[in-house]
Amino acid sequence: MHKFLVLLLSFLIVSCSGLQFPGVYKITVEQGNIITQEMVDQLKPGMSREQVEYIMGRALIKDSFNGDRWDYLYSSKKGDEEGEQHRLTIFFENDLLTSFSGDFTPSETIDEETTEDEASDDKSAT
Repeated sequence: MHKFLVLLLSFLIVSCSGLQFPGVYKITVEQGNIITQEMVDQLKPGMSREQVEYIMGRALIKDSFNGDRWDYLYSSKKGDEEGEQHRLTIFFENDLLTSFSGDFTPSETIDEETTEDEASDDKSAT
């Protein structure tokens, strides 16, 4: 009889482990540097390391073998949901920003607006 109760209790505990309590708050866990499209749009070739750090914040990973590379990583996960991850790698040459790669690219709208503004300035100057 004792073995039967232990077996029944074990079965009940295992079967209830898949249940979730309604209304339980699940916290969002964010790690790394927050990276937004607006931040990436502000990056321009020729910027100094200080300017890049002002926009992006301190790099999460500064490569000890290559001082001209900074890596920004960001991950976010809420409860049991699928998490999201973003990565951005910035490259310098002679302490100036040369390029960057990763999950973000500069917006086309920023380049178009700049081109349109320059064209309107040229027309008003003539």
